[in-house]
Amino acid sequence: MARISGVNIPTNKRVHIALTYIFGIGSKIANDICIEAKIDTSKRVSELKDDELNKIRDLIDKNHSVEGDLRRKISMDIKRLNDLGCYRGLRHRKKLPVRGQRTHTNARTRKGKAVAIAGKKKVTKG
Repeated sequence: MARISGVNIPTNKRVHIALTYIFGIGSKIANDICIEAKIDTSKRVSELKDDELNKIRDLIDKNHSVEGDLRRKISMDIKRLNDLGCYRGLRHRKKLPVRGQRTHTNARTRKGKAVAIAGKKKVTKG
């Protein structure tokens, strides 16, 4: 198993797919890394030589913020917004959608499972 940026990437997958297992690297950046390192994207990780793996590691370390550093940066940004007390910080604090999505319906992922209101009864016509 190849280890890049503290993550064991799967050996049976293609290089550009396996690189997306690293937090902070999506498909676009993975393809760019393969092009810059002059590695064929159809190659599997198990077929890579040590010097090719080292090239990938160096490119990621030099040009991209990934894993722990990126997670720390994101959490610090959210903490800064909370401390400022700005609108986005308040939305983060209340665990509501931050970027203008509707909350009357939907937003279940962010708000959590729907909870029934105790004691509320439906009005029946009679």
